[in-house]
Amino acid sequence: MEVINMMNKDLNSHPCNQYPSYFFAGFWMRFFAYIVDFIMVKSIEGIIINPIFAIFKIPKVDSIFSIYSLTQIILFLLYFILMTKWTNGQTIGKMIFGLRVVSFTEEKLSWTTVIIREGFGRFILYKIPILYLILIFTERNQQLADLLTDTSVITENMVKASNEKLNTINI
Repeated sequence: MEVINMMNKDLNSHPCNQYPSYFFAGFWMRFFAYIVDFIMVKSIEGIIINPIFAIFKIPKVDSIFSIYSLTQIILFLLYFILMTKWTNGQTIGKMIFGLRVVSFTEEKLSWTTVIIREGFGRFILYKIPILYLILIFTERNQQLADLLTDTSVITENMVKASNEKLNTINI
């Protein structure tokens, strides 16, 4: 009953995806999902990028403006942008941990939201990871890019459980 009241109360201020505060994924769940995604990006880099650099004998210099560093950043951002958009808010790490990005203003994530959140936001967090700790202090566990795009990450099992409860109440 509390879930229904909470959702009805917030529908006036935000038309989409309203959840009680305990539905939002915390720091550690998101961190472990990120670690899985980081391993995925590094695996793709090892399978595709490194052989290309080896075949064309391009030096792998780690300076900030080298071709190799720019390729790494582009791969990193493309992984998060494309996975989040194509799977409606999930990356492989989020899938494993049962997490999903949701928007409070859109039913489905738009390209603009995904590019700002996963492109711009991830780039900033990649360069200044301490900013990620902002999510500990926000009501809906939002990090910097979430605040910019009015999104957050939810735990899907909580949503499924509440939907099942609502279905049994309506029967």
